[in-house]
Amino acid sequence: MSETTSKSSLGAWSQRLLAAIFLGGQVIVHLLKGKINWRNTLDQMAAVGPDSLFIALLTAVFVGAVFTIQVAREFINFGAGNLVGGVLAVALTRELSPVLTAVVLAGRVGSAFAAEIGTMRVTEQIDAMLILRTDPIDYLVIPRLLACCLMLPILTLLSLVTGMVGGLIIATNIYSISDSVFLDSARNLVGVWDIVSAMLKACCFGLLIAVIGCSWGLTTTGGAKGVGQSTTTAVVTALLIIFISNFFLSWLMFQGTGSALLQGF
Repeated sequence: MSETTSKSSLGAWSQRLLAAIFLGGQVIVHLLKGKINWRNTLDQMAAVGPDSLFIALLTAVFVGAVFTIQVAREFINFGAGNLVGGVLAVALTRELSPVLTAVVLAGRVGSAFAAEIGTMRVTEQIDAMLILRTDPIDYLVIPRLLACCLMLPILTLLSLVTGMVGGLIIATNIYSISDSVFLDSARNLVGVWDIVSAMLKACCFGLLIAVIGCSWGLTTTGGAKGVGQSTTTAVVTALLIIFISNFFLSWLMFQGTGSALLQGF
């Protein structure tokens, strides 16, 4: 019985994932036609950006501080204390800031998208919109997608700066690394491409979070229980897709044998 239920759940999840891919294609077609509700987009940008800023920055400052604690002692023992700031900057720029900020938004915003649209689906508000000849993709999905794609890179950049501040506080107060050495190392090791790659990753993650959250909401069935299940599954799926896509994006952007760290000596 449990095996049958498990197979049924996996099959339903696969169907919803295919529906999300199909929704992504529909969004592209609608965007090419210029169908954008700017009022809804601005409302969603406020919900995704400013309303998520505090938790994203709080996460970043502690991630930067913890990373510095883990790295600084070992680097100092190897006589490479001057690279601590650069290593933190590279880690935050290439991976930690875009990924962790996306994780925060997947939990906060992706779940909200699935819950809001799922509730509209089970209460037949989506059907009412169709009767009134209002396309749910134009009115609900595209504003949320644009908001995530526009605001997540900005949040990522702010998280990067905040994470560096957290690392700088730990490095200067606990490990006696001067702020000038810390910041010079960061400037030497982080290039323009690192910043660009972080923004590109953040934009891709924002698209994935919005499409998955909205798709799971649109395919919700089963009343209040179904809304709860859709919300939970949407978050788990978004996190899984973020980590998988991060691997492929990192592989495309940073494969090779060059080393930014060795250039810092």
